[in-house]
Amino acid sequence: MKSLYTKFVFMTIGIMVVSGVLAFFISNAYYQQKLKPENDEKTTRIAQSIALFANEHPDVSLNEYLENVSSIGYQLYLVDDSGKAVSFGAAFKERNLSTSTKEAVLAGDVYHGILQYPQELFVTGFFANDLNNTIGVPLTHKGENYALFVRPDIKLLFNEMHYLFAWLLLLTILLSIVMVLFSAKYLVKPIAKLTRATTSLSKGDFHVKLDSNRHDELGELSRSFERMAKQLGQMDDMRKEFISNISHDIQSPLSNIKGYTTLLKKETISPEERSEYISIIQDETNRLSILTKQLLLLASLDRDDSIVKKTPFNVGQQLRDLVRNYQWLVSDKGMMLSYSLPDTEIIGDPSLLHTVWDNLLSNAIKYNKDGGLIDLSMEEKGDRILISFKDTGMGLSPAELERIFDRFYRADAARTRTIEGTGLGLSIVAKIVKLHGGEIYVSSKVDEGTSFVVELPVG
Repeated sequence: MKSLYTKFVFMTIGIMVVSGVLAFFISNAYYQQKLKPENDEKTTRIAQSIALFANEHPDVSLNEYLENVSSIGYQLYLVDDSGKAVSFGAAFKERNLSTSTKEAVLAGDVYHGILQYPQELFVTGFFANDLNNTIGVPLTHKGENYALFVRPDIKLLFNEMHYLFAWLLLLTILLSIVMVLFSAKYLVKPIAKLTRATTSLSKGDFHVKLDSNRHDELGELSRSFERMAKQLGQMDDMRKEFISNISHDIQSPLSNIKGYTTLLKKETISPEERSEYISIIQDETNRLSILTKQLLLLASLDRDDSIVKKTPFNVGQQLRDLVRNYQWLVSDKGMMLSYSLPDTEIIGDPSLLHTVWDNLLSNAIKYNKDGGLIDLSMEEKGDRILISFKDTGMGLSPAELERIFDRFYRADAARTRTIEGTGLGLSIVAKIVKLHGGEIYVSSKVDEGTSFVVELPVG
C-alpha cells in the first residue's frame, strides 16, 4: 500500500518535472515561432546597416571598421570574390558554410541562416556557433564585392535570453500551480466525501458509500469509516430492537398482572380460580424481577470491568455443585446427565462464572427433549481450560446461530413458544466470558443438539 506521504512526495516531484518539461517545450515553441524570426530580422537589419556604412565610407579601413563592430558584440566573417575569408571577433566553431551560399551572397542575395537553421532544442539552436547560423549580406567597399556573414556574440545572446528564461520560469510556476490545484483536489476529494458522510451519519443515515478503492491511508480510512457506519447502523437497529423487546417483555407481564388483579376483585370467582390467579401474578412478578436483575447485571458489565473480582477457586467443584442442584430437574424430565469435571483451580470471579454455568446448564435442560442427554466435560490445554456443555435438544439453524448472543434474541418462536425466557441469558454469558479474557464457541444442528464450549485462561 502506497502511503499518502509517499504519494504526495512523488506527486509533487512529478508536478515539478512535468511542469518544467512542458514549460521547456512551450518556451521552445515560443522561440521557434516568435524569437527566432525576430532575431533573424534584427540581425539582418544590423548586417545591412554594417554593409551600408562600408559602402558609403570608402575612405574607412574595412578591416578596422569590422574589427570595431565585432568588439561591441558580433561575430563577423568576410569573404571576397576570390574566396579568401577573414574572421572578426570570436572565432566560429563550425565553418562548413557551403560555396553556393557564399556565391549567392556575393551575387547580391541575403542569406537568412538564423531563420533557416534546423529546429533543435532552443538552447542548442540559439547558441549554435556555426557559420550556417548567421545572416549573410552583400557588401561593397572601394569597388570590391564581399559577402559579410554576421551573428550576435554569445555574450549578447545571453542578455537577450533573459526574456526567454523569464518566460520559462513564469510558465513553470503557473503550470506547477495549476497541477498542484488539480492534485490537491484529487487528495482532498475523499476527505470532503468523508466530511459529508460524517454529516449524514450525525443525522442518522448510516448508509454511506465512499471511495474505498484507493490503496493509501485515505482508502483505508474510507474502508474503516464504512465498517464503522455499518456497525453503527447495526447497533442502532439493535437499540431499536432492544427498546421494542424490553417494552414487550415488561408490558406483557404487567398486562397479565393488571388483568388478573382485576379478576381478583370479582366476588363471584371460586377459591380455586383465586388461587390460580394469585399464582399467575406471582409468576409474572418473578419474571419481571428476573428481567430487572439481568438488565442491571448487563448494565454493570457494560459499564466497566471493575465488577469482576478475581480470586483463585476450584471451578471443577463449582460445576459439580451446580450439577447436584439441577439433578432433581434432570431426573424429573427423564434426562441423562453425564460429566467429567476434575478438580481444577483457576483465577476468576466465582459469582459471575457461576452465572455462566447456570445459564448454559439451564438452557441445556430447557431446550432439550424429554429423555435427552446432557454431557459436561472439562480439560486443560496449556494455560487454558475448555469447558463444554452438550445436549441432544432441538438445536439451532445457521441463521439463529449468528444471533444467538444478541440481547433479547430468542430462537424460532414456533419451536419455543412453550419456553419462558428473557433472551438476555446468553448475552450475559458472552459478556462475562469476554471480561475474563476467554472465548465462547457454539455449534448446533436442528433436531440433533447444541454444543457450547467456554475457553478461559487458567491464571
